[in-house]
Amino acid sequence: MNFESLDLNDDILDALYDMRFEKCTPIQENCIPEILKGKDVLGVAQTGTGKTAAYLLPVLSKLADGGYPEDAINCLIMSPTRELAQQIDQAIQGFSYYLNGVSCVAVYGGNDGNRYDQELKSLSLGADLVIATPGRFISHMSLGNVDLSKVSFFILDEADRMLDMGFSEDIMTIQKNLPKTCQTIMFSATMPKKIEDLAQTLLTNPSVIKLAVSKPAEKIHQLAYVCHETQKMGIIKDIFKAGNLQRVIIFSGSKQKVKQIALSLNQKKINCGQMHSDLAQAERDEMMFKFKSGQIDVLVATDILARGIDIDDIAMVINYDVPHDAEDYVHRIGRTARADRKGSAITFVNEDDIYYFQQIEKFLEKEVEKAELPEGLGEGLDYVSRNKERRKTSAKSRRRKDRDQQSHKDKKVRNNRRNNNQPTATNKTKKQDIKAEKVQEGKNEPAKSYKKNNNRKQRPTNFNGEVVETTDKQTPKKSQNRVQKDNKDSKIDKKQPQTVAETPNNKPKKKRPKKKKQPSFEANDTQRSSKYDMSEYFPKPKKEESRLKKLIKKPLKWLSNLGKK
Repeated sequence: MNFESLDLNDDILDALYDMRFEKCTPIQENCIPEILKGKDVLGVAQTGTGKTAAYLLPVLSKLADGGYPEDAINCLIMSPTRELAQQIDQAIQGFSYYLNGVSCVAVYGGNDGNRYDQELKSLSLGADLVIATPGRFISHMSLGNVDLSKVSFFILDEADRMLDMGFSEDIMTIQKNLPKTCQTIMFSATMPKKIEDLAQTLLTNPSVIKLAVSKPAEKIHQLAYVCHETQKMGIIKDIFKAGNLQRVIIFSGSKQKVKQIALSLNQKKINCGQMHSDLAQAERDEMMFKFKSGQIDVLVATDILARGIDIDDIAMVINYDVPHDAEDYVHRIGRTARADRKGSAITFVNEDDIYYFQQIEKFLEKEVEKAELPEGLGEGLDYVSRNKERRKTSAKSRRRKDRDQQSHKDKKVRNNRRNNNQPTATNKTKKQDIKAEKVQEGKNEPAKSYKKNNNRKQRPTNFNGEVVETTDKQTPKKSQNRVQKDNKDSKIDKKQPQTVAETPNNKPKKKRPKKKKQPSFEANDTQRSSKYDMSEYFPKPKKEESRLKKLIKKPLKWLSNLGKK
């Protein structure tokens, strides 16, 4: 079916013609008429089938026809990730190129203050379409920046992904503030039980449209290498030797491994970038721009790019490790062969991932072709069936738990680096608890240690009034130093009484003798340090003043006697 056969606005049809969109995809053909009728819709289809255009085209067409307030939010679109929100914003700009008076704004976290001010201004003035991540939009709602009383369209894109990320409560909070007459539209790549429950809560008599749920496109050439972990980088190097360097995405389950892969590829002179949650929003935007514009040939990413991201001409997708869920595998390889194009998907299967890849093959209902390892890498693994029992918890929950544990470890390491020189109170309490346990175990051993510590304190000093019986060999260094110092002082001041015995048999006195306040100053005493105040040892100035007075008084007395005569 062509877009011209649908009841869309003429300006939108002109934009589609310029963008060379002529024929509808199956999901667009079935969803657009139902949305134009004003019905709630639940659309389920695999990735890369055009779900974004399936809800944007009819909504933009109805807004262009008029009848909606100009100073209010008319359409609210929820997105699980920032990248998908940006992509939806770009799609709106393309479809509404010839529309006048239709405004849109993307609201997501990780921006600077200028971006926040722009969001606040757009929300207060009432943008026609608002594309937002749940967390950021909830923060605007809590601050009173949003008025949802006049919203006519509420759209959930990648609803299964949002539920996996824990946004179900935020979605319900937003939905409670919407008017009851609001048209609700949900799109998802899968149809689990939780999506059905959410649809029953949010949708009213919806039109359910399901198309090829979680099945990869037929034009994707799937290939697998059964190999050891150490052989994966050699396989990538061999693949890139053939010149397949245009538009390649390498997926890995953890951001730590993404960093390692990107570093190894850069060392091999391969122009690649990385995409993970540790990057700031500006860095992520720059990386996506470079990849889309062709400045970067290879992009190593986590599953942050596995959902909803539309990048043209992706020639190859490489699964560096096998996802433990068949749905994640479908989303990953769905980045290629989009819009009826051809593409290839290569998966590396090590010994631990054989079981999970066999489960994926069962889900696909076909066996994926196994390729031989390149020459020089040695022998690979035997693809033998595994009887490994799956855990009761799902793979997604296990993976989420592993990410949380890893982030907790990283945070703990950062805190240890920050406070490596600062002992904490908890460590002190732990040591105290250990000592208390030892005391409870036995009383003899703690007593010995206490006695030992007391001896250490008493041995260095012999002026504490206690008798210490030691030999010359057993005398501590500190006590020897004290003896030497006292001997030196005795040489300097001969009148100073000797208080320390030179032999171990002599007992020290209980009371230390008082030092003389002002020892006599001798001219021959040249060993005194200059730090002492030498003025104490000179004659007092009072005595010299009295002698002068006597000399002055003699002539005065004589003159006075002469006057009497």
